[in-house]
Amino acid sequence: MMSLAWMKLAMESLCGTRNDIKTLIAEIDLPVSAWDEKWIDVYLEISVKLLDICIVFSSEIAHLNQGHLFLQFVLHNLNSASSKQFIRARSSVDDWKNHIASKNPRVENCSTILDKLVESLDLPKVKNSAKGKLLMRAMYGVKVLTVSVCSVFAAAFSGSASKLLDLNVVETYMWAQAFNDLQSNVNGEIRNVLSSGRVTVLKELEAVDGIVKHLYPMIQDDVALAEEEAFKNSTSDLERKAHNLSQGLDLLTKEADGFFQILLTGHVTN
Repeated sequence: MMSLAWMKLAMESLCGTRNDIKTLIAEIDLPVSAWDEKWIDVYLEISVKLLDICIVFSSEIAHLNQGHLFLQFVLHNLNSASSKQFIRARSSVDDWKNHIASKNPRVENCSTILDKLVESLDLPKVKNSAKGKLLMRAMYGVKVLTVSVCSVFAAAFSGSASKLLDLNVVETYMWAQAFNDLQSNVNGEIRNVLSSGRVTVLKELEAVDGIVKHLYPMIQDDVALAEEEAFKNSTSDLERKAHNLSQGLDLLTKEADGFFQILLTGHVTN
């Protein structure tokens, strides 16, 4: 399973590496004359594609966050023991399940953007120079990390392992083995989870779904006296897990917005 906390850290790493590249470019002071015009055009195109995929991911995070409103309605109605409120709670549960199950067309159709990002791994090189080679190697690492994380996010949000990309980094890079091992572990875990029939790889979302499924039969009719304690415990559990999901999504939203701003600033500067 994948936690929203892990996704937040992954997004933080993308922000950090992009900032590191900006710092490196400033430190080596590579003159613009050393840059191939075609390379600059492709670099700018990549920035646009990354902005596009940021918008895709932000739309899905917002979609998941909207589901929290239905959970709030559920909890509000469960505070009353009346049959009328239980009917409303059941309706809100159904609304939540339908909302979460609905597909986001932006996420479903983001494969084209991912394919373009993969193509960007083989870019025209700057004119031969020590500084140019240093920059190319650094930027290659940033691109590999970015493409890999984006494919993982796409798979997690879509619930489809077909969005995963298996990148092969050659051994000439010191970090190649570490990356290949990490990629194999992460992609393998996602494939295992999705092939098992689970609808999501998101730990916090599955936790909420599990307690909702457990609670739903209890609110089909009035809660029996013998079930009151179990009902109260389940309601408290739902409140806690819904809060964890909402909080995780909020933190991920902030990181995604930060990455978008870094990309936008870099694009405008260029």
